[in-house]
Amino acid sequence: MAKTLVKPRVSAKTKAARPPLYKVILLNDDFTPREFVVQVLKAVFRMGAERAYAVMLTAHRRGVCVIAVYTRDVAETKAKEATELGRQNGYPLAFTTEKEN
Repeated sequence: MAKTLVKPRVSAKTKAARPPLYKVILLNDDFTPREFVVQVLKAVFRMGAERAYAVMLTAHRRGVCVIAVYTRDVAETKAKEATELGRQNGYPLAFTTEKEN
C-alpha cells in the first residue's frame, strides 16, 4: 500500500490597504463670531455644545485646531460645507484639510 502525500491548501488572502486619512482643520480669524463657529461645529461635525466650544477656543488661542480625521472624500466634503456656511452668512470662516502622517 503506497502512502499518498497531501499538500495543504494555501490560500493567499490579500488585505485591502486602508485609505489614507485626512485632518479637518479650523483656521482662526478675527471676524467670525465665536457663537457662529460653535453653531457650525455642532451642525457639520455633530459635536456637543461643550466640545464645540472647547474646539473653538483652541483655534482662537492657537490659530488653528484639528477638528476631526476622516477619509479624504469625507474630510474635503465637511471642510467645504463648513466653509460655505460661513460664506453664506458673510463670515471669512475657513476650514482646510491636510493628510495625516
